[in-house]
Amino acid sequence: MENIRRQILNYLETNSRIDLKELAVLLGTDEVTVVNEVAAMEKEKIICGYHTLIDWDRAGVELVNALIEVRVTPQRGKGFDRIAERIYKYPEVTAVYLISGDYDLLVTMEGKTLQGVSRFVSDKLSPIEEVVGTATHFILKKYKDHGTVMGQKKTEERILVTP
Repeated sequence: MENIRRQILNYLETNSRIDLKELAVLLGTDEVTVVNEVAAMEKEKIICGYHTLIDWDRAGVELVNALIEVRVTPQRGKGFDRIAERIYKYPEVTAVYLISGDYDLLVTMEGKTLQGVSRFVSDKLSPIEEVVGTATHFILKKYKDHGTVMGQKKTEERILVTP
């Protein structure tokens, strides 16, 4: 069953809206098997959620996306988990990762303005006792997100003209 699970996950990762009956046909198995495997993987938290990738620029919605590197002092017995949990509970935070390098956590967030993101860092992140430093990077343009090329330009179709 491990092979079928991997195949299901590969398809769902690139197209979470695929009809499970269609997926069963693509995998050469029956729909019941696919439905049961998906349900089991959701229960086991292998499948953690389903997301729609939106190009907010094209939708006419102005958002500021930022990557914030956070250096922290880990807590005895809790490591980085408690601090990461405190940070990811903020609704404007879209992701928190434990990373290697000069910083410990990478926080991604969305805000309405540059000032709003800066206020979040100064008013919410910096006051956390274990936070000893931050560096904020603003995303100016997304070229590829979650494996999808964003804002692809259509190639011109030229008609061959011969004399």
